[in-house]
Amino acid sequence: MTAGVDDARKSGREDPALEQARDTSPEALEAGLTDDEAARRLTAQGPNAVETTRPVPLHARVLAQLRDPLIMVLLGAIVLTLAIGDHADSVVIALVIVVNTTVGVVQEVRAGRAVAALSAMSAPSARVRRGGGERWIPSSEVVPGDVLLLGEGDIVPADARLLRAASLLVDESMLTGESVPVDKTAGLDGREESALHAGTVVVRGRGVARVTATGGASALGRIAALLDNRPQPTPLQLRLAALGRVLALVAVGLCLVFFVLGLAGGAAVGTMAVTAISLAVAAVPESLPAVVTLALALGARRMAGRNALVRRLAAVETLGSVTVLATDKTGTLTEGRMVVERVWTPKGGEAVFTGSGYAPVGEVRMVGASAGDAGMGGVRDLLTAAVLCNDSALRPPDPGAAATSWSALGDPTEAALLAAAAKAGCRSRLDLDAPYPRRDEEPFDSVRKRMTTLHDTPEGDVLVCLKGAPEAVLAPDVLDEPPLVLDLAREQAATLAAQGFRVLAVAWGRREGLPARPRSAESGLRLLGLAAINDPPKAAARKTLSDCRAAGITPVLITGDHPATAGAVAARLGLLQDAEAAPATVATGRALTAGEVPDLTDVRVFARTNPEQKLDIVQAWRARGHVTAMTGDGVNDGPALRQADIGVAMGRRGTEVARQAADLVLTDDELSTVVAAVEEGRRVYDNIRRFLLYALAGGTAEILVMLAGPALGLPLPLRAGQILWINLLTHGLTGVAMGAEPVSPGAMRRPPRPPGQHILGDGLWQRVLFLGTVVTAASLAAALAAESEGGPWQSVLFLALLAAQLGVVLGLRDRLLSRDNLFLPAAVAGSAGLAAAALFLPFLRTVLHTDPLGWTGVGTAAAVGALGFIAARLSRQVWDRHRSSCG
Repeated sequence: MTAGVDDARKSGREDPALEQARDTSPEALEAGLTDDEAARRLTAQGPNAVETTRPVPLHARVLAQLRDPLIMVLLGAIVLTLAIGDHADSVVIALVIVVNTTVGVVQEVRAGRAVAALSAMSAPSARVRRGGGERWIPSSEVVPGDVLLLGEGDIVPADARLLRAASLLVDESMLTGESVPVDKTAGLDGREESALHAGTVVVRGRGVARVTATGGASALGRIAALLDNRPQPTPLQLRLAALGRVLALVAVGLCLVFFVLGLAGGAAVGTMAVTAISLAVAAVPESLPAVVTLALALGARRMAGRNALVRRLAAVETLGSVTVLATDKTGTLTEGRMVVERVWTPKGGEAVFTGSGYAPVGEVRMVGASAGDAGMGGVRDLLTAAVLCNDSALRPPDPGAAATSWSALGDPTEAALLAAAAKAGCRSRLDLDAPYPRRDEEPFDSVRKRMTTLHDTPEGDVLVCLKGAPEAVLAPDVLDEPPLVLDLAREQAATLAAQGFRVLAVAWGRREGLPARPRSAESGLRLLGLAAINDPPKAAARKTLSDCRAAGITPVLITGDHPATAGAVAARLGLLQDAEAAPATVATGRALTAGEVPDLTDVRVFARTNPEQKLDIVQAWRARGHVTAMTGDGVNDGPALRQADIGVAMGRRGTEVARQAADLVLTDDELSTVVAAVEEGRRVYDNIRRFLLYALAGGTAEILVMLAGPALGLPLPLRAGQILWINLLTHGLTGVAMGAEPVSPGAMRRPPRPPGQHILGDGLWQRVLFLGTVVTAASLAAALAAESEGGPWQSVLFLALLAAQLGVVLGLRDRLLSRDNLFLPAAVAGSAGLAAAALFLPFLRTVLHTDPLGWTGVGTAAAVGALGFIAARLSRQVWDRHRSSCG
């Protein structure tokens, strides 16, 4: 694989402007392109996209439909009917083939467009500098010469050369196969250490790079061209395909029995052969794969309309089985809009901050005896250090824009510190960059839980600024403070955390020379104090967790915050019932490492966890047979998101790595959207089962009618064309319309379906037999009554059997008078109209061998249809009672 990367780099479209700028300073190159130049290059070079799948031409779709085994059987039947001179049946069979093929192709195209639209919505984005400003653009619009701004969790959108790097570590395993991340350094000299490849992942640090190759000319593009990336069927589609094969074998076997019985009764071989073939085709729901594909794709589109973007169709079916929802805290259960409300310093005491959001507007009030200049000076020192040790920015509201509030660019916690510093009268980061330029840094990571930056000072020495979790900073090997001060700070941090605050400790110190590494400067520092940051719970979070429990889903909180903070928030939201006992019911990452938690599935709140422990928690629940959904937003959440049955990433504040690893992306970062997606998943699965019940019950009835009819004195109950016409009207638009049925009223008040449950389980096959038997008995009774009076019994049977199936489809609706899916009653009305046309239009009467019926025959068929409706409603009530008793 490494050779492939080298070849791609050698033959890629290198940016000519970069070749001419080998001696140009990085500062000049970092300005980026103008909008006009970027547009020109996009037109010349094409989009930065890899062609993973080629569009399927229309003729290939048609041929694929015609290669279906059932369609091929019908083609053989046409040859047979032409050979025996049965031209009427030949016309009907040909019409059925044309309609089925057309419907199948249309459904494929619709599903393909739905999936393509989802792919476009989930396309990755890139942060670039154009015209001297920063912006986010779709990765497909990146062009050679663009300046990329990369941070932890970003996926490199194109091949590039580093102009600037700070502790940059890149995972290139997806290209090279090397599992160890690679350190990258800036340089335009062609060294591999300064080269970035499309598709690789920034796991730590920051970088500024200039794009050299895009699209198919990038390393990823050349390798992807060699791969087969055709979409694979989902597990449900595979299970239904296997079920279809079993049903086909059973149907063929029963039709052979019918064929033999017909020959024994003296029927012509050709007639019986065509009729048996038609019956086999009608008995198997051949439109099931297309209905399933369309239901999954349209379900995903509906989820996208509810702010849940599905990246893999398999997730649609899995969502209905979710039993455990593992969620993080910040931005998911809480607002994610951090506000510094208190600052504590060892000597100056405590300060209280007013204001909301990220607007740098508010007051600072010193508490008690600390209300002097010394106290305020300590607060300003702490916030100045927090501004220097900071990679975020505050963005004011744009004039004329819909948003009227300040927003954060970067980490919300760091943005809150910037707002607090502005309220306290500290200098901004822009003002501090000149006298205190950053020389080096050690970025924050989830293991060390702290960040360190090194700055030159006007006095000629180096200023070390550090901030992080209290337990990572308030340590003797980091701070040069008396034990009494450290104990006091730890006590204060615990008190603030118990009140629900997120607490950061800040320290600084000076060095005479620049340390070899920032980590080597993390000792002998002076404690500046603690910042207590409030992140209020979302108004809907408590109800969302309650809705989860009502749907049989167990919510679990996994956070990196302090145990007291996690416990306080969990108790406030009802995740823990007893607020006073909350700290005792929270498991920490340290306890997990020490093996002090014997069963991870007994715990509902985990605090101070690392990414490996998130994996352990997910695996523990899965080992118990649960289906897990897990939320995440950071680069370190990627493995857990992949391990969970449903990985859920945040669309606004999540990293690109998290979004690409997830099955579901929340475009609004709302946990309630996961519940809405679960509801849609249950809707899709219920509709597929409803179609299966309807189609199999109809097919069962048709076989039973053909087998039992001769024994009751009806020699050939239905002709081949009549069977296929019934199949066309019931499995065509009417069957497809069932996939758009609204969600059942009680869908979110019942437990999730077991993941291993058979598609015909939970009483479905019993209902198939019940409805099939009722439809058979009623239809044959109508035919026998007509035959006893010397009427056209075959036409009565034809109309009654079709009416009974249309009655069943209406009776299976959860909401009889719903306006959410008017397509279904319209399809039923259209099918009924075409059924009547088969009896009264001369052309159709000729090819279908039907006779016109009087009011008595039509009324009898309508009564059979009403009976099918009643039987379907009765089966629903019995099934609902059974579910309630089992639930």
